[in-house]
Amino acid sequence: MAAAALVTENFKFVSLFFKSKDVMIFNGLIALGTVAGQTAYSVFAFDCPCSSKKNYYYGLAAIGVPALVLFLVGVMLNRSTWDLLAECQLRRCRKLSAAAAFAVLANVVGRAVVAPLTWAVLSLLQGQAYTCALSEFVDPSSVPGFPAGKDPELLAQFPCEDSVSEELKPFWRDIQRQLKYQSQLLGWLLVATMSVLVFLLQCVRRCCSSLGHQQEQYWSQYRAAEESLFQNTAAAHAQLAAMQNVKSFFGFVSLDTAQKELLAEQQNSRPVCSTEWNRVTGVCLYREKNGLPLYSRIHKWATYGTEEMDKEMNLLSSYS
Repeated sequence: MAAAALVTENFKFVSLFFKSKDVMIFNGLIALGTVAGQTAYSVFAFDCPCSSKKNYYYGLAAIGVPALVLFLVGVMLNRSTWDLLAECQLRRCRKLSAAAAFAVLANVVGRAVVAPLTWAVLSLLQGQAYTCALSEFVDPSSVPGFPAGKDPELLAQFPCEDSVSEELKPFWRDIQRQLKYQSQLLGWLLVATMSVLVFLLQCVRRCCSSLGHQQEQYWSQYRAAEESLFQNTAAAHAQLAAMQNVKSFFGFVSLDTAQKELLAEQQNSRPVCSTEWNRVTGVCLYREKNGLPLYSRIHKWATYGTEEMDKEMNLLSSYS
């Protein structure tokens, strides 16, 4: 029964991890920023070398390197990345089930691929990088009327209209049209594939969810509110601690009006030991106890205290 309950809770966690309006808004902003960046790059920075054996690497680099950088930035900016690393460091992942680990990794990758995919799709739809990369591989026989016996490497000059000889210039538009058609076709196929994949994942998520729509919305709102309050309070606590320590060192501290009010009002602040920090750090498993949900590590810590929390996490680790 305990193992079955654990499996049920893990499926709840997988289904709820991706439910957040903030995630959709954040991904939309990332996509818009990528659109602006890619458009600016294509207009101001892209410059095909129009040289055999250089076009291919330059074109692929123009698509792949920015996409890779955007992916790594997306991974680094995702808090779940550091939650997972903290879980591995603090608890050696002994209290993290396979389902929860998969959900966290899927969350990290799912958010991080938004910008790279947007960049790749826009690059393919515009066609400049693809045309540059594959121009020298165009089959001359596929171009009606192309002169026989011409060196195929001359096709590498076709991305640059000014570099094409007068004899081959009449074929420039046909080759450009052929390569752009291929590039845009790949771009639309990528859009269609990702749309179907996202739709299927959303269907699976909703089928696995055991909570109603209203409770899922509440869970999302609670997590957002807790994160905002925690960050604001942590910043104020750090500032307060710094003021008190500086005052202890110099005998006085130079403060503005807001800092003086903070120092006067917050007399109950206390240092937080590393053990307490570790208890609220790491991956949060959505669970229920006696029919009541536990929405976060801080929620669990505040509800059951340190002893009960450690006992419960140890019980979970025995089934991991």
